[in-house]
Amino acid sequence: MELYHSLPFFCFLLGKCLKKGLRGKGFVLLIKLACTVVASFLLCWLPFFTEKDQTLQVLRRLFPVDRGLFEDKVANVWCSLSVFLKIKDILPRHIQIIISFCFTFLSLLPACIKLILQPSPKGFRFTLVTCALSFFLFSFQVHEKSILLVSLPVCLVLSEIPFMSTWFLLVSTFSMLPLLLKDDLLMPTVVTVMAFFIACATSFSIFEKTSEEELQLKSFSISVRKYLPCFTFLPRVIQHLCLMSIITMVLLTLMAVTLDPPQKFPDLFSVLVCFVSCLKFLFFLVYFNTVIMWDSKSGRHQKKIE
Repeated sequence: MELYHSLPFFCFLLGKCLKKGLRGKGFVLLIKLACTVVASFLLCWLPFFTEKDQTLQVLRRLFPVDRGLFEDKVANVWCSLSVFLKIKDILPRHIQIIISFCFTFLSLLPACIKLILQPSPKGFRFTLVTCALSFFLFSFQVHEKSILLVSLPVCLVLSEIPFMSTWFLLVSTFSMLPLLLKDDLLMPTVVTVMAFFIACATSFSIFEKTSEEELQLKSFSISVRKYLPCFTFLPRVIQHLCLMSIITMVLLTLMAVTLDPPQKFPDLFSVLVCFVSCLKFLFFLVYFNTVIMWDSKSGRHQKKIE
């Protein structure tokens, strides 16, 4: 599962080496890092290298491709798409693996390239979010709880973009609603979510931090206004989308708890929760990538002001 977070570490460290120059200190640093990674890898795998069957068994556990494209009702692209197109039945498994790999790789590639070319602590944190979210949305064999691997790096940027981070964490909890209901954890979830929301509203003043600057979208908006001068409504649109999102999540939760689904569609509420959550996660993927790609322009703009 830590593949969700591994690529940003690789790209950040590689970017640092390239920045120092591969003909000098950068090359020495690269060799040290490579040796450390290879040595750690060998030490971890050494107990399992004694027998071939044991090694293969560990690989099957790490990459459980036999379980299928996704696990149960999960709020990613493949599960949501299966409502309209039964990919599991149409395509053979090896094609499913290739397609999911390609989509995952292409969706995280822009942020990773940017981090290699311009390594920075801020870029590293945001790339952790986008890579983890790309893996959740497009990779092969995803479980509902895997969204927690995306929520973890989102917590690292909570103080930088409190409004969007709080919104994302609310959606990530909501996306696990079918699993929470199955385990009879609705009441603890409601209590903790309300406590978290109140804490964010009071500690980070999330409702007061919805300007272009606070949303980290000022550079993007300035670029768009060169071609569309009236493009000043983005913060208001995001506020309205957030409000609609919260209302939708509350209504779907109440429906899932109080109403019985139609006999023809016994998984109706679970599918709706996953589909709605997936759409929101795709929106967040676009948002976080936008913040990353326009970050350098923001830095140059601030330097000019100073």
